[in-house]
Amino acid sequence: MQRRLALTRLRITQFRNLDSLRIEPCPGVNVISGNNGAGKTSILEAIYFAATSRSFRTSRLQELVNHAASGAGVSARFAEQWPTGPLVREQSATLAHGTRTLKLDGAEPATVAHYATRSPVVVFEPKQLAMTMGPASERRTLLDRVTLYTEPSVHAHRARYRRALKERQLLLADRSRVEQRPELDAFETLLAEHGAHITAARQRAVEALVPPLLDAFAAIAPPGLVLAVRYVPGGGLDRAELCARLHAARRLDAQKKRASVGPQSDEVLLTLDGHPARVVASQGQHRALTLALKTAELLVVGQASGLSPMLLLDDVSSELDPDRTAALFELLGTTESQLFLTTTRPELILSEPRLALTRREFELADGAVRERS
Repeated sequence: MQRRLALTRLRITQFRNLDSLRIEPCPGVNVISGNNGAGKTSILEAIYFAATSRSFRTSRLQELVNHAASGAGVSARFAEQWPTGPLVREQSATLAHGTRTLKLDGAEPATVAHYATRSPVVVFEPKQLAMTMGPASERRTLLDRVTLYTEPSVHAHRARYRRALKERQLLLADRSRVEQRPELDAFETLLAEHGAHITAARQRAVEALVPPLLDAFAAIAPPGLVLAVRYVPGGGLDRAELCARLHAARRLDAQKKRASVGPQSDEVLLTLDGHPARVVASQGQHRALTLALKTAELLVVGQASGLSPMLLLDDVSSELDPDRTAALFELLGTTESQLFLTTTRPELILSEPRLALTRREFELADGAVRERS
């Protein structure tokens, strides 16, 4: 049984193009409307930043700071619904002079990972079409987000793997001595150990994602379109075999300046009617497939965390035809997740009878937000 999670208050200061803003969302559907460039996506990004300490739009956090300010901050109040009553907590994330500061109920969290998993959130925004259209790294990122909840220990394995990978590559820079450096054996043993843990966790994540992914895609996509999913590891589970492959690839890896064996080469193959989705899918099919992946992520993260994750949907209906939009809203109507949707055309969402949840409407203009009656 999943507990309901809700953002009940959000305060934003000097974040992107938003100077100072406060909203109090409802636990159901929150529709944020406004013209392009008004800052609707920035509100979703601020929610994501407060919940996870990261941005879904950029890896350069300094970009989140208003260009006229020296720092930015987001404070969020979350409530978990327990049988004995709501459990309320405050999470805040600030940026000042290039430094990020996180607070959980006013105190520094034990780890960033602990902070980032307290209030699970899943986001869909147009750039995430790269998850089905783009390189394999986008799909690996999805698996790593899921394993952060399903197998938290793998986060440490990833960190150690990255360090060992960097050290091995530094040693390989001297190509004349790649066979005479005993340190390489030690780093390759570490890569095999931690890489096998990563591969196993990602494999289990794919197995967990596939059933809800197929169900969601069948509901959203045009009828008769067959989706198949296959995980293709770049490494493996046999540590001795991985060590041998890494040893054999030393000269190649020195030449290419990157490792050719390991989870950094993992792929999740998505096919439609037996053909690679990256190649054959239309824009609308890519959007439906990405939304289905996000729905699967929502369900798996919810099962792992025991909480119904918040769902952030940015401009969600812009490229789905009316039938697919209706199917999506019907699917959303079955979830207990708190929803935040942005749109330039609120009538497409506000008139949708399938979203028969509590609903609050906000309009953003000139950096200010007002609740619509």
